[in-house]
Order: sequence, then structure tokens, then C-alpha cells
Amino acid sequence: MIRFSRHGFLISGMALILLVQTGFAAAQEYRFIPAPQIDLNRIYRVNRLTGEMGACQYAVKEGTIGAALCYPAGEGGGPQPIPGDYELVRSNHEREGGVFRVNTRTGEVSVCYVLTERVVCTPQAR
Repeated sequence: MIRFSRHGFLISGMALILLVQTGFAAAQEYRFIPAPQIDLNRIYRVNRLTGEMGACQYAVKEGTIGAALCYPAGEGGGPQPIPGDYELVRSNHEREGGVFRVNTRTGEVSVCYVLTERVVCTPQAR
């Protein structure tokens, strides 16, 4: 319930809790992880609910401080057919440029990496 007073409006405790929870849920929508490759300045992102992938890295741009070069989802990297709770896991292999996309609800795993300016992923497997 929203109540109005001469000092503005007051939001009831329940409405305030809903606002805070909505903001927290939005803040938890994506997970980020750096690529394991030690000489690559790339981070990957996954939408926790849909599994959609993306990646960004720093790019030198003459006359500026640089720019973020981002790669959209490509083959296998888009939203997955089954919603889940997707996380990213990096390997300990220091020359690996890709990451694992893991659905913690189903146990399915795929490998995702940048290929020709898109983030592509192998089919989900158990």
C-alpha cells in the first residue's frame, strides 16, 4: 500500500521489500568470468536464466583510452530451450580461451568460445 502524506509518500514495508527483491534479482541476472588464457583480456558473461552467452575485451583505439569490444551470441550461444540456473566455470589451463557453461539444475555442460566475432557453444551434454 502506498500512503500519501503532506511530506510526500510513504511506501509500506511490503512494497519496499518487493522493490528491494526486484533490484536484487535484476543484479543477479548475469554471471561474469575471465577467460583462463593468461595473455587474453576477455571476460565472458552468461544470462543465468536463459543461458545466453556474450563476451567482451579491451581493444586499443588510437587517440582514445580504448574501447570495449563485445561479441554477441552465435551458434549454440543463444538462449537455451530449457530455462535453468546457468553458471560459468573456467578451466585451469592457462592457454584456454573458452569457458564452460554449466546448467546447475540439469547438470548439462557446454564449452563456449569466441569464433569469428561471435560467442559459439558446443551442444549441451551430461
